[in-house]
Amino acid sequence: MSNEWMWILFALVNFGLLLVVYRIFGKPGLFVWIGMSTVIANIQVVKTVELFGLNATLGNIIYGTAFLATDILNENHGKSEARKAVWMGFSTLIIITIMMQMAIQFTPGENDVAQSAMQTLFGLVPQIAIGSLCAYIVSQYFDVWLYSKLKQIFTSDRTLWIRNNGSTMISQLLDTAIFCGIAFYGLYSLQVWIEIFLTTYFIKFIVAAIDTPFLYAAKAFKHKDI
Repeated sequence: MSNEWMWILFALVNFGLLLVVYRIFGKPGLFVWIGMSTVIANIQVVKTVELFGLNATLGNIIYGTAFLATDILNENHGKSEARKAVWMGFSTLIIITIMMQMAIQFTPGENDVAQSAMQTLFGLVPQIAIGSLCAYIVSQYFDVWLYSKLKQIFTSDRTLWIRNNGSTMISQLLDTAIFCGIAFYGLYSLQVWIEIFLTTYFIKFIVAAIDTPFLYAAKAFKHKDI
């Protein structure tokens, strides 16, 4: 199976599992998912693949599910719950970063086989770590705010796709700009930086478009806490 088909299947599985978690556990399931997805995204991003003729990192899909989860919370449970989930995800990312940074400082035993792998996955370049944290909190908070504003304008279920795509695609653009601006500042020429920015956002834009049917499905769920 080619990377492109595998990527599409990967996206469907990720968004499908999010719906399963929401269907079974309701609002608490989304809180857990957002915390989990922020951690997994920062692990998967270490792996690079070729997609549609572009060099890309994994992690964009699971990261995109966090935006879908906050949109579901915003749509079905209100803006305050979506904001709470954003801060829970941010706190999870901070905590796991601190814990794993301490873990890799231990001197490995003579028969240890995990240290180098853990160093690869969790060893952080400060500039990239700061860019990731800033991009997450700003773009997610903006997504919640923009979705709420669009919901006031486009109120019907028939325009659900507008507030979903509008908030997520613009927020992902902001996320990409902040991350690339901080993480890669001074490391590349302007031309290379623009190429990285455009290819990264292109992948995120596709992910944002794919998630729309899943939001419609989540909208149809009837939980007692809605």
